[in-house]
Order: sequence, then C-alpha cells, then structure tokens
Amino acid sequence: MDTEATAADTSATDSSPAGGSRWFYGCSIAVIALFTLVVLGAAALTEFEKGLDGDGQLEQAGPSGSVSRPLAPGMTARYEDGLRIAVSLPQKDDHGVYSLTVTFENDTDEELLLGEEAFPDTLDMEPGESGQDYVPGYDVNWLNRDESASVLAPPLPKGEERTVPVRLKPARTGAPVTLELTPPHAGYRETTHFQVLLG
Repeated sequence: MDTEATAADTSATDSSPAGGSRWFYGCSIAVIALFTLVVLGAAALTEFEKGLDGDGQLEQAGPSGSVSRPLAPGMTARYEDGLRIAVSLPQKDDHGVYSLTVTFENDTDEELLLGEEAFPDTLDMEPGESGQDYVPGYDVNWLNRDESASVLAPPLPKGEERTVPVRLKPARTGAPVTLELTPPHAGYRETTHFQVLLG
C-alpha cells in the first residue's frame, strides 16, 4: 500500500510541472492568436469602411476642405488613399503679384495622372470666398496658368511629390480667392477647397 501511495505521489510530482508548463504555453498561444485576430479584424473593418465611401474621400479633423469649411494656406488635405495636397502661404512681390505653391504628395499605391487633360478639374481658381457667388471687385488674374498646367501634366509616380507654382494678381488688395482641387480618381474624388486672402 505504501508502494502504491509513493508511486502516486511521484507521478503527481513529476506531471505537475509539465502539466503547468503545457497549460501556460497553451494559454500564451491562445492569447497571441486572439490578439492577431483582433488586429486583422480591425484592419479588415477599416478597409471595409473605405470601400463603402470610396478611398477618394477626405479624412481629417477640423476644417474638412469642403465648400462650407475650406482649408487655409499652410494646411494639408488628406485623402483616404494616401494623396496629400498642401497650399503654401502667399508671398507678395513689388508689383502686387502673389505667388504660392500647391504641392501634391503621392502616397497612394499607384502613379497619379494629374495631367493636362484633367487640369481644369485638378486645379482651378475662383475669385471670392469659398462657395460665394461672383462679387465685383474680387477679380483675380491667374498669370501663369499655362506654366502651372505644364508642371502638373506628367504622371506623378507613387512615393513622389510635385510642387505647382501659382501666380495671382488681384484687382485689389485683400481680395479672397478659392483654390479648388479635384485630382482624378478611378472612382470618385472629393474636391478640396483652400481659401486664400491676397493681402
């Protein structure tokens, strides 16, 4: 009887560390697998949401870049597919001409055709505040429209950026102007509005 009890004690003592070790590793693997599933599920949900509204949507806090909430110079429009557009602060020269730049940064998965045929929709300028109908005295002359178009024309490879110069001469100091940017997209791309005060 003592022999059987001793054997049982030895068996319990020998299997206890091994059983605890197996339990620990099993739980660790289960936790890792669960964490991986949660991360993959979150990524899939994000992609699903993008698929619902399209990856040509703007995604940012604060001013959205819409007609009613335009962005200001120095801010950046961010699209869900990775395209970034920034407009610099305008600089005035001695002749009353304001120079600024529009920079397109391509962090999408493909090259972008911002080019010549799509230029009128890609980058346009309207005198006045965003969404405002024509107001006399807000006339603004775009002096280098052709130069801007030629800089914008070549395809923009992924991972690269392009800066487009814009030179504007307003009819009067303090005239607001709205830059409207609608880069081409295979499906749909929201128009970004930047409101700039010249003066």
